[in-house]
Amino acid sequence: MILSLLVCLAICASAQKTYVLLTGISKYQERKANLNFSTRDVKELDTIFKKQGFVVTKLTSRYVMRDNISEKVDAIVQLSKPEDTIIFFFAGHGKPGGLVMHDLSLLSYHDLMGMLMQAKAQNIVCIIDACHSGSVASDLKGSYEEWGEEAKQRGISFIMGCRADEYSYEDYLTGNGHFTQALKTGLRGRADGWTSKGPDGTKDNGVTLYELYRHIYDHVTRMTKQYGKVQHPQLIAPRSAYNKIITQWNQ
Repeated sequence: MILSLLVCLAICASAQKTYVLLTGISKYQERKANLNFSTRDVKELDTIFKKQGFVVTKLTSRYVMRDNISEKVDAIVQLSKPEDTIIFFFAGHGKPGGLVMHDLSLLSYHDLMGMLMQAKAQNIVCIIDACHSGSVASDLKGSYEEWGEEAKQRGISFIMGCRADEYSYEDYLTGNGHFTQALKTGLRGRADGWTSKGPDGTKDNGVTLYELYRHIYDHVTRMTKQYGKVQHPQLIAPRSAYNKIITQWNQ
């Protein structure tokens, strides 16, 4: 399977590329764990990213398992170049320390980072819509202590759905998670021009990592407050990554 994926990705080869791996679980091995919109989140993001010309691979529900994720990441790692961008997205259940797979096993953030750090790409972004996802901060610190200063300076950027002690909520009105709904509108241009104080009116048709985060944070905190809930998305990234372009958009 990995050979066929490599062939498929190689066909799309160009000077500079963005590789996207989308994963989402609506149906778990145990039905009581099922979610409503994670698979839909993946399908809608697939459309958005493909319109940008990105190379997209997606896994949903029973296919979201550690071995499958590792296989897809390995294929991207083998093809990516230093100038490329890699985006990993997950929608589903989360626990402190990692992502809950289809069979309810845990893929730790440490192990996910280990997979992605094998790539030569200098711009790697993880976007996680899952409960307790802010716990990646403690994993990040421990991982970089293990891997050394070079790995820390290179880093991976994380936009996480909530703080370590919070939940990431679904929105029945939009049919997405609050976080993913904001991610979608941000990627389509609504995030362009956002600063720490809100949108400043400056638009250049490019959405940076920081602009995307600020748009998501504003939307999620505002919408969940309306429902009497609390959810604070988190940005965990080296300052050098803040102004890196995630996507371009056309008016």
